[in-house]
Amino acid sequence: MKKNQSRRDFLKVTTAGAIGAIALSSFKFKSEEKSLSVPATVDPKTFGIALQLYTIRDAMKEDVTGSLKKVSDIGYKYLELAGYGDGKFYGYEPTEFKNIVHDLGMEILSSHTQVEAKGITLENAKKMADDHAKLGVKYCLQPWVNEEDRNIAAYQRMVADWNKVGKIMKETGIQFGYHNHNFEFAKLDGKVPYFDIFLKELDKDLVTMELDLFWTTKAGQDPVKIFKKYPGRFELFHMKDMYTKEKPFFTTLGVKDFAPVGAGVIDFKRILAKRKLAGNKYLVVEQDQSRDGKPFDDIRTSLNNLISKILV
Repeated sequence: MKKNQSRRDFLKVTTAGAIGAIALSSFKFKSEEKSLSVPATVDPKTFGIALQLYTIRDAMKEDVTGSLKKVSDIGYKYLELAGYGDGKFYGYEPTEFKNIVHDLGMEILSSHTQVEAKGITLENAKKMADDHAKLGVKYCLQPWVNEEDRNIAAYQRMVADWNKVGKIMKETGIQFGYHNHNFEFAKLDGKVPYFDIFLKELDKDLVTMELDLFWTTKAGQDPVKIFKKYPGRFELFHMKDMYTKEKPFFTTLGVKDFAPVGAGVIDFKRILAKRKLAGNKYLVVEQDQSRDGKPFDDIRTSLNNLISKILV
């Protein structure tokens, strides 16, 4: 994310006023044509790693199929989407997009889809569930809370809505979930929303948690301690590294020290040693911003570090 620019700039609600499409910018491919292969001695797809496509959002705007082919060639098995709106995914009908991905030897694991604090009707939730069911996803995830809605009352309203959405999703075979940043750990009125509202009031059978290891660490939290207190709640991890260790803070504005997985300071081996305790099933690589402006090189580095240094 750029300075003073939040994830909401890329997630805007469009399905009957409740569900988000993505606003993306331009990108040039030629500067990143090199160094996209992986060692020939291992098939990285066998590790079952997913990529959050927000990482290459500019490229997806420029060339959807070409970008996805690069992701497949690098060795990612699964995709997590961030481009749903008006019943389509990156401008394609669900079945059409699903076929594009399958033809490239990948599968769609999950999708980030925003439900705003003002609420969602059951009709809209059903539409959202049906569209994602056509896509064949395992997970649909709430990825963001707007700054004006980060208060106790709004959080409680949203959690109640998410439980309803989770029930509707489950009826179509999809697990609903929540993806955190760091602001959910900021104390409000004597409460820490992530612990005292989200994990307390969300129905664990209807809403799982996608723990973002970067933002959780930025908030001064230890993921392993969280797993011990709330075992089995975190089916998805966002694998995102950082170049610097800082004092805890609770805003996403101006943050730009995103690093490829294994190129920063987070001890992923220690965290992943407790995957079973966490209930984790899938690892999703995401990098909000590329320091060198080469996201494809970064996602290759992340995958190679995972399969050669972290998961071994």
